[in-house]
Amino acid sequence: MKLDILAFGTHPDDVELGCAATIAKEISLRKKVGIIDLTRGELGTRGSAEIRDKEAKTAAKILGVVVRENLAFADGFFVNDKPHQLEVIKMIRKYQPDIVLCNAIDDRHIDHGKGSSLVSDACFLSGLRKIETWVSGKPQEAWRPKHVYHYIQWNNLKPDFVIDVSNFINIKMEAVKAYSSQLYDPNSKEPVSPITSKNFLESIAYRAKDLGRLIGVEHAEGFTVERYVAVNKLDDLI
Repeated sequence: MKLDILAFGTHPDDVELGCAATIAKEISLRKKVGIIDLTRGELGTRGSAEIRDKEAKTAAKILGVVVRENLAFADGFFVNDKPHQLEVIKMIRKYQPDIVLCNAIDDRHIDHGKGSSLVSDACFLSGLRKIETWVSGKPQEAWRPKHVYHYIQWNNLKPDFVIDVSNFINIKMEAVKAYSSQLYDPNSKEPVSPITSKNFLESIAYRAKDLGRLIGVEHAEGFTVERYVAVNKLDDLI
């Protein structure tokens, strides 16, 4: 199955927190979008891998993505090496996306930067025909995405471009809230973490509103790039 966009997240919920509104907008434009989670988030302060598996499925339904897979790398301990790169390459070649979205290049959680580099490197390597991979016993063709964009997470990185998602922020928040085990719950008896505060949940919507304010719309999501953003003509910009 060929996809238009493939979004990677180091943990289940990374994609939702970083770029869910953009995904919802692209799906509304009839783009085929999929999500690949690198780990099951088993080291999370709250909940469990099994709970997050269920939450990820719920969030996928809310967004309307056509596929979601989990590579089950070791949360906290995966590395950017050949075995891990090959597994990501298999996903890129399997779905042949034109655009890949992935973790922030630098972030508070050490896994986010690692996941960002891993996916970015795999996108390049995936285009080398002498790297051989197989899925279900069948050889895969080389494939390199046209674009790799990094969504913004905890750190307040300056985006290279922003997308107007004004009509899709409610879908984003609904998908984010699917991860109820990880977020604010005044009745929870589990330990507190930086993402379990009420302020964190509110900040997701606030960031989108603030980015929107800066470009004259209600809500926006920002991304960083690996190469210059090119446009055909000046009025391509809004």
